[in-house]
Amino acid sequence: MPSDPPPLPEVRFLKLLVTALAVTMIAGLITIVALLVIRLPAQGRAQAPELPALPAAITLPEGVAALSVSFAEGRVVVLGQGGEVLLYSPEGALLGQTRLSAP
Repeated sequence: MPSDPPPLPEVRFLKLLVTALAVTMIAGLITIVALLVIRLPAQGRAQAPELPALPAAITLPEGVAALSVSFAEGRVVVLGQGGEVLLYSPEGALLGQTRLSAP
């Protein structure tokens, strides 16, 4: 019965390289999955920014409908539908009112 000849040294070296590459790829994949598991849930636990407190009640002048509400240094700014800008204190008291001119 003929016996198989021993593999060439180059073939043995290639087998060793392929095995090393497979081990490196598996270790890299495990590292990537571990980093995703560690890092992603941490971002979900991040604190949401604290929103400013709205006054309990803001009374708009007659005929003014609010388009937007904004906050500026302890004041509440309301933009009205007709171009009015109303400035309120944090307690809801009207501090000032002006009208924007059309361009």
